[in-house]
Amino acid sequence: MKFYLFELQADAHVRKSREYLEEAYLKRVEHQAAAEHHGALSKMYTQRIARIEAEIREATNLRTNSAQTVEGHGNEPLRLKADSVVAYPSRASHA
Repeated sequence: MKFYLFELQADAHVRKSREYLEEAYLKRVEHQAAAEHHGALSKMYTQRIARIEAEIREATNLRTNSAQTVEGHGNEPLRLKADSVVAYPSRASHA
């Protein structure tokens, strides 16, 4: 009768190592997807920052360059475009 104790332990270690390897592959794919998502968000926010900064520059240039008030507006301050600020619903409304 042969004693297979060490071979069984080695097989168990190999199986467990393969499970860890499979888990590592899955985590890599998840992190790659998250990196793509964050890259897209970063690009979106870069564009948003540029757009908002341009709107602010435009608004401040209009104020400084025109000493006279526009007819019909009186002394009303200039307002930025509505799409510059996004209003999100409060968390309380989700409950």
